[in-house]
Amino acid sequence: MIHFDLISLKSQLKVLEEQTTKQDFWEDSKNSSIVLKQINSLKSKIENYTKIDTEINNVIEMSELLNLEPDEELAKEVLKTTSTLEKEIEKLEITTLLSGKYDNNNAILTIHPGAGGTEAQDWAEMLYRMYTRWANANNYEVKELDYLEGDEAGLKSVTFSISGDYAYGYLKGEMGVHRLVRISPFDSGGRRHTSFASIEILPEITEDIQIDINLDDLRVDTYRASGAGGQHINKTSSAIRITHIPTNIVVACQSERSQIQNRETAMKMLKSKLLNLKEKEQKDTIDELKGVQMDIAWGSQIRSYVFCPYTLVKDHRTNYEVGNVAAVMDGDLNGFIDSYLKFNLAK
Repeated sequence: MIHFDLISLKSQLKVLEEQTTKQDFWEDSKNSSIVLKQINSLKSKIENYTKIDTEINNVIEMSELLNLEPDEELAKEVLKTTSTLEKEIEKLEITTLLSGKYDNNNAILTIHPGAGGTEAQDWAEMLYRMYTRWANANNYEVKELDYLEGDEAGLKSVTFSISGDYAYGYLKGEMGVHRLVRISPFDSGGRRHTSFASIEILPEITEDIQIDINLDDLRVDTYRASGAGGQHINKTSSAIRITHIPTNIVVACQSERSQIQNRETAMKMLKSKLLNLKEKEQKDTIDELKGVQMDIAWGSQIRSYVFCPYTLVKDHRTNYEVGNVAAVMDGDLNGFIDSYLKFNLAK
C-alpha cells in the first residue's frame, strides 16, 4: 500500500506559494515558471486526493443507509461509484510512484532499428506510431525532432519529444530493446521473422538544471532537412547536427523553422544525453566522461510483441502480459507502464 502524505504536500505547496508573494518573484521569469509548474502539480495531487476522500465518505454513508433500508437503485449506485473509485485510487497510487528527480519533466525518445534491414526499420516505425498513439490518448503533445527514413520502408532513426506532466516519469520504464515476432510482409515466402529495435528515453533538461558544456568540445554541422512535413524542408540548410567530441554523442534536429531554433533544441537534447551518461557513470563533471565507450550494444529485450503463431505482448521484467496485440500497438500501454512503476518500487 502506497502512503499518500497529504500533510507534506500541503507544506510544500505553502512554501512555494509564499515565494510568489515576494516582490522580486516575477522578475526572474524562468524561476517563476518553474515554481508555478510545481504549484499546479501539487494542487492537482491534493485536489485529486480530496475528491477521492469525499467520494469514499459518500459511499460509506450510502452503504450505511442500505444496511438500514435496502434499496435496489441505491445499491446499483454504490456499486457503480465503488468501481469508479477503484480506478481513481489506482491512478492516484501510480502518481505517488512518480517521485524521481526528473519524473515531472518532458521526455525525449529516440528509436533505432536493430540489424535486419527493412524488417527492423518497419518495426521501428511501428513503435514510433505506438508511442504517438499513447501520447495522444493521454493528452500529451508529440513533436518530431529528427527523422531518417528507411531504405524501403520504416525508419532508420527518429527522435521526438513527448511533453506534459510526468511524461518522463511514465515513460522511463520503456527504455530498452523491444522484440517483434511476426510473419514478415516483406518476405515473399511468408516466413516468420524476429526483429529488434532500441528505445532511448531521457528527461528534457529544464533551465533549473545546470549542465556545463565546453563549446570547444562540440562539432556543429548544418545540412538540409530530410524529414516529412514543414514548409522549409529541403529548401535551406537549417538542420543541425551536434557532436560532443569527448563522448562521441551525436544529436540532430530538423523540426524547427530556423537554424537557430534547431540548434537550441539540439543543445537541449545533448544536455539530456550528457546528464544521463554522467549519472550512469557517477561522474562529477562532464570532462570525466572522456573516453567513455558509446557504441550501441544490444542487450536482452525488455518486452516481446508476438503476432504469430499466437498473439501476446509480454514484459520480461514484470511478467505483465496481454493477448490483444492490436490494442497495444494502438497505444494501450498504461498496463505495462503501471506494472513497471510498481515493480520498480518493490525492487
